[in-house]
Amino acid sequence: MPSTASTTTTPDDTTDEQPRRRRWLRLPSFGVQVLIGLVLGVALGLLARSLGGTEADPNALTTTLSTIGSTFVQLLLAIVPPLVFLAIVASVANLAAVTNAARLAGQTLLWFAITALVSVGIGIGLGLLTNPGLRSSADASAAKAPSSSGSWLDFLQGVVPANVLGLTASAGDDGPQLSFSVLQIIVLAIAVGVAVLRTGDKAEPFMGFVRSALAIVQKLLWWVIRLAPIGTVGLLGRAVATYGWDGLAPLGVFVIDVYVGIALVIFVLYPVLLKAHGLSVRRFFAGAWPAIQLGFVSRSSVGTMPMTERVTERNLGVPRSYTSFAVPLGSTTKMDGCAAVYPALAAIFVAQFFGVDLGITDYLLIALVSVVGSAATAGLTGATVMLTLTLSTLGLPLEGVGLLLAIDPILDMGRTAVNVAGQALVPTIVAAREGILDREVYDSSRGAGATSADDEAEAARPAHAEEPEQDADATDSTSSAPTPAGV
Repeated sequence: MPSTASTTTTPDDTTDEQPRRRRWLRLPSFGVQVLIGLVLGVALGLLARSLGGTEADPNALTTTLSTIGSTFVQLLLAIVPPLVFLAIVASVANLAAVTNAARLAGQTLLWFAITALVSVGIGIGLGLLTNPGLRSSADASAAKAPSSSGSWLDFLQGVVPANVLGLTASAGDDGPQLSFSVLQIIVLAIAVGVAVLRTGDKAEPFMGFVRSALAIVQKLLWWVIRLAPIGTVGLLGRAVATYGWDGLAPLGVFVIDVYVGIALVIFVLYPVLLKAHGLSVRRFFAGAWPAIQLGFVSRSSVGTMPMTERVTERNLGVPRSYTSFAVPLGSTTKMDGCAAVYPALAAIFVAQFFGVDLGITDYLLIALVSVVGSAATAGLTGATVMLTLTLSTLGLPLEGVGLLLAIDPILDMGRTAVNVAGQALVPTIVAAREGILDREVYDSSRGAGATSADDEAEAARPAHAEEPEQDADATDSTSSAPTPAGV
């Protein structure tokens, strides 16, 4: 009998040990991986900076970090054209199945404008309070005008697609190069989406192809997103190695202003709006954090769009039919960082640096450009187009762009993070106002952990699929094997 008892307990002990070993061998969550990448990036950047070298002749470590970071960004941008086109077409077409679609669209655009106006007001207030242009020690010889004027005429001409793909060719040092305009792709996609709505049932085979193609593109993008921790090491390491405090010091007040403005928007304005609509601030940030974090690393609202859409639906409880419209639209036009706080502060900085006085009319123009011209940023990294548009509207020297361009990557991380937060916030607020927000999901304790269901099979499902598929997907997510959270 004693021997029998001993043999029956051994398998149980072994069974308990195996899951314990698997837990030890499992990779950290995606969020932890990105944080590790941030720490490694800063450490390697400081090491690379201590090894010497210049921007024209960098050392081997700086070159390696730069290559890693630029490769990650290039992979993201390579998927942008098909992703934007397919997502916008599917989003517009999905409006046919949404109750009160016109009202939801109007409310979405209204809250885009409201948050943009308040954000630009924060930027103007900080600029007038701190006078960043008067406190700068930057060398005026670094000032240079951008290659394009960035006028409203250029902007309006750029809206019209030059061809069906929105591609343009230019001569480069290594031969002909192709580039694309996200804004042109958006205009074309909206037109195609409206045509699908007007065509009716005859367009269903085309929409079947669009949904399938979108699922494939999103799966490719998820593979790229999984590389974000590695990309973080390269992007942040290169920034620290290239700029350091020596590069930021002459524009220190301006840099601080931008990040203070970003903090006021994301940690004051957004919580006030959430509280005003009876929503938990902690639950919102817990749910939206994976997308905000990825936006900070990737510096691309469009590249972060699938993550933003997923957390808005699964963590925050916004219906998929509305999320699939609002998030892609916001990812290309909702830019409280790039198109509100930053251009307001930059315009004041440039005016003060070159000794140009601004009046009340100029500040009103800054607000107008921020609301109407935000689509010019089109969700890509950087806000140079928006800055040149603002400066040209005010008649300020475009040479000021050259002063700020050197530190743009450092600023763009924070700008994109607040952009992504706003792109998740507005659909959540509108859904709450319209009574379609799933409060049980929003108030649940799932938080950021809801993204643990994003294995390859889950990521490959069409994000713009019909609403009835949601229940099936929810069932599948509970039975699928766990994977690192966050992607």
